[in-house]
Amino acid sequence: MTYSRAFRITMAGLALASLAACGGFGSRGGGSGSGLGGAPGTETTGEDSLYDRAGMPVQGRSAMRTPGRSIFDVFRRTDPDVEVAVNRYLWNASLDVLNFMPVQSIDPFSGVIVFGYGTPPGGGRAYRATVHIKDPALDARSLVVALQTRGGSPVATGTRTAVEDAILARARQLRIADARF
Repeated sequence: MTYSRAFRITMAGLALASLAACGGFGSRGGGSGSGLGGAPGTETTGEDSLYDRAGMPVQGRSAMRTPGRSIFDVFRRTDPDVEVAVNRYLWNASLDVLNFMPVQSIDPFSGVIVFGYGTPPGGGRAYRATVHIKDPALDARSLVVALQTRGGSPVATGTRTAVEDAILARARQLRIADARF
């Protein structure tokens, strides 16, 4: 067996062991009262115990984990009625107006779009932008644009305002076009 294969098998075993430790194996108290691996005096004595072997609470508001849940519950949607509080017209207009910049990061839940450096058509200077849509209303107060040159200096206020106005105008166009249907 080669070194890299042994390393991969060892890492896979460690990953499986750590995931198995997260699950709790369905017991409410997290242990059988044997005291293995826990701090002295924190052993569980039965099913109705409020602490696991490490002395961490397993019930109530201060619980670090919920019994019967796994690490994969993070990826499940718990409430289907949760809406994203970002105006879709401002979101799409930001992507349309700043389409000459590559998108580096998008977070629709917080309303942040981070663009990389790009040169506008007909321009000679490269910019990067961060757009923050703070509110679901189609309003100028909902939109914050931060522009920066490749040298790291912020751009003039007039340039930033012109970009914000272009995004707002495009968002209004998208809303009007959507209202026709």
